[in-house]
Amino acid sequence: MNWKSEISAAAERINGYAQVTPVIESRVPGLDYPVEMKLEHMQHTGSFKARGAFNTLLSLDVPEAGVVAASGGNHGAAAAYAAQTLGYPAKIFVPDLAGPSKIALIEQTGADLTVVQGEYANALSEAKAHEAATGAMQIHAYDAPATVAGQGTCFAEWEAQGLQADTVLVAVGGGGLIGGALGWFDGARKIVAVEPETSCALNAALQAGEPVDVSVSGVAANALGARRIGGICFDLAKGMTSVLVSDEAITAGQKALWQTHRILVEPAGATALAALTSGVYKPEPDERVAVLVCGGNIAPDPLME
Repeated sequence: MNWKSEISAAAERINGYAQVTPVIESRVPGLDYPVEMKLEHMQHTGSFKARGAFNTLLSLDVPEAGVVAASGGNHGAAAAYAAQTLGYPAKIFVPDLAGPSKIALIEQTGADLTVVQGEYANALSEAKAHEAATGAMQIHAYDAPATVAGQGTCFAEWEAQGLQADTVLVAVGGGGLIGGALGWFDGARKIVAVEPETSCALNAALQAGEPVDVSVSGVAANALGARRIGGICFDLAKGMTSVLVSDEAITAGQKALWQTHRILVEPAGATALAALTSGVYKPEPDERVAVLVCGGNIAPDPLME
């Protein structure tokens, strides 16, 4: 597949539906070099996921039964928002670990929401059963071409905004976002995958030479908690740099964003930055680095009534 052309087409398709998110240069305390940041937590519903959801709904024929999605929270909110915007019914399944703020966000869209016990994989099983029973169209959170191409528009947009970095650090859950990065840049820039130590489906797959099941836990599990990396991502990611960060490093990254810029993000949103602030990834002296801030749906929501 020519990912560059697919992503370019997706960018045209979702123009006017997805937000153009801002880019800043940051001087994070403790780092002696600047970091470019794209603030994708300012996207509709608080994460990059709206890009893939809109691209899917605008590029495929939606049946009368509407759409169904399984999610740790962010994808469900994005799919529900896109469906509401375009006038389609949506059925969303999330695990109870999604947390009250993400569950409330989905409920605000008017989607039909079911909360299941367990983790993302349990929600996905329920969503597949609903798809089979009703004929609803599944919007996969990460392992579908339309999803990956939609997420890739984030990086096409960033490049058009003047991205200077040699290396872009991206947090990884199921692999849709980093798959879009790898598809768009196609080796032109170094991409570093950053995962929590306790939810590391891509790192485990790269070590095993194939996608494998992993256990899922930790502070970022409701966004980066895929049990198995997506096949699309794995095919694109072979041989890439992959690093792991601790929950403590992720939390420190959240605090750094708040203290430096008054940017409040969920753990997943600070995971890529955590690779730099913890020293897990150390740039070369002349290496320019960038971080995608991917999600802002912090739990508990500090302003929720």
